[in-house]
Amino acid sequence: MDQAKQRDIASKGGQSVPAAKRSFAQDPALAAEAGRKGGQSVQAESRSFSRNRELAAQAGRKGGQATQGNRSQAAAKRTSAETTQE
Repeated sequence: MDQAKQRDIASKGGQSVPAAKRSFAQDPALAAEAGRKGGQSVQAESRSFSRNRELAAQAGRKGGQATQGNRSQAAAKRTSAETTQE
């Protein structure tokens, strides 16, 4: 089975459960614990961000830009809706 088809099938399982009923959506502590376990399972020298501070900085900038972009789009939609109502 090719990778795209496998990914499509796997995504259907996640889509079948409403977001409000997913474990991590209901229990942030459970999500935090899972994240810690995942981080602990990787040796410190194998963690890409611990080995490459520039890579971590780039990821942080990218996340900030994405957040800012989402805010800009939302503001543009609000402005457009307000203009249409007038």
